[in-house]
Amino acid sequence: MDNLLIRHNTERERFELLEADRVIGKAAYKDYDGGADAGSGSEAAAATQRIFYHTVINEEYGGQGLAGKLATEALDQTVAAGLRIVPVCPFIKKFLLKHTEYEAHVTRPTPAHLAFLEDALAQRVKA
Repeated sequence: MDNLLIRHNTERERFELLEADRVIGKAAYKDYDGGADAGSGSEAAAATQRIFYHTVINEEYGGQGLAGKLATEALDQTVAAGLRIVPVCPFIKKFLLKHTEYEAHVTRPTPAHLAFLEDALAQRVKA
C-alpha cells in the first residue's frame, strides 16, 4: 500500500485514490456558486461551495481506512481552496460527525443544493 496516491482530478470533478495509476476510489463533487448567473459579470462567478455527493473505494480495498484518507485529503484541499463543504454523500456526512475540525467549513445541504446537484448529474448523463 506504499504506492497509493490521491490526486484532484478537476476535469472529472473528483478526488481520486490511485494505486499504480489505477483509480481504486473516488470522492465526487460538484462546485456550486449559490445559483449566481455565471455570465453576468466580466468573469465567471467563483464557486464558493463544493457539494460532495459520492465516495467509493473498490471492494477489494475495503476495510483499510482508505475512504477516510481520501475524505481527509478531499476536505483539506476544499478548505484550503476557500470553499465550503456541502455533505450530501452518506460517507462524508458520517466522516464529518467524527471529524469536528471541519465544522466551521460545513454548509448543510438545502433544497437548492439538491436541485442543483440533480440537474447537474442529469446533464452529465445526457452528455
